[in-house]
Amino acid sequence: MSKGSWKDNPATKHVFSWSLQQVTRPWLARHLERTLPPALLLSDDYQTEHKVLGVRCLRHIVLNVPAADLLQYNRAEVIYHAVSHHLYTPDHLLIQAVVPCLLDLFPVLERALQWKGGAARPSTHCDEVLRLLLTHMEPEHRLLLRRAYAGSLPAFVERLGILSVRHLKRLERVIIGYLEVYDGPEEEARLKILETLKLLLRHTWPRVSCRLVVLLKALLKLICDVARDQSLTPEPVKSELLREATDCLILLDHCSQGQVKGLLAKALQSCEDSTVASCLRRVQQTAGDTPRDGT
Repeated sequence: MSKGSWKDNPATKHVFSWSLQQVTRPWLARHLERTLPPALLLSDDYQTEHKVLGVRCLRHIVLNVPAADLLQYNRAEVIYHAVSHHLYTPDHLLIQAVVPCLLDLFPVLERALQWKGGAARPSTHCDEVLRLLLTHMEPEHRLLLRRAYAGSLPAFVERLGILSVRHLKRLERVIIGYLEVYDGPEEEARLKILETLKLLLRHTWPRVSCRLVVLLKALLKLICDVARDQSLTPEPVKSELLREATDCLILLDHCSQGQVKGLLAKALQSCEDSTVASCLRRVQQTAGDTPRDGT
């Protein structure tokens, strides 16, 4: 499929995409030379629709071609640069297609990296992409893009694990900033940010105690804001927000060896809002029984 053919006949790109999706492991590898160039060509088009289609085709190739074949002739690096370039495009549909493709590509790219101990672990493609995402997230004010970015964070923290400490300062700024902003009736961004925070607390707990006060204030502010919210947010969404925020407080208490319970004791006595008080009581009752990941 050449560029001229699908420009003259728009249906060609859909035929190519559908046909590609029908071929899976192990048969796709033998057709790699004929399928990779058109997918790269589609992803490099100026129209967002074609970019998204091309990235989805590239992801299918990454998932269904052995890593050895992708690493041969530096194909994996070519795909990485072609796809990661789209992170500079402020389009939520494209971001939602690009991030899963990159997450599937990281294991292939990082296959050759072996940490031998002693020295610091080398920075990876995953680190590079996360740094770029956090750079874009901090000043972003458009809700659709904020949701797309927030939706991608949990997978990055889960993949990096303890190595998320490399990005802890910037993650802290992004998490606090996003928790402060109302995200519409479904609260997609704030729910994903709370999921990110839970993962971060589990994976980087030794480094959390010095950030206790900042995170505690942000979570308590969120709980108070949601409890007093008179907007169109459905009650199930409010309940989920409160539950997730309370779970974060429980994890934060465990990471700080019970300091959160001590700080909340007086607040609970003077709290007049029944919803907020219910969340604080749950922290007091269950924090001590919460297991700590990695210990």
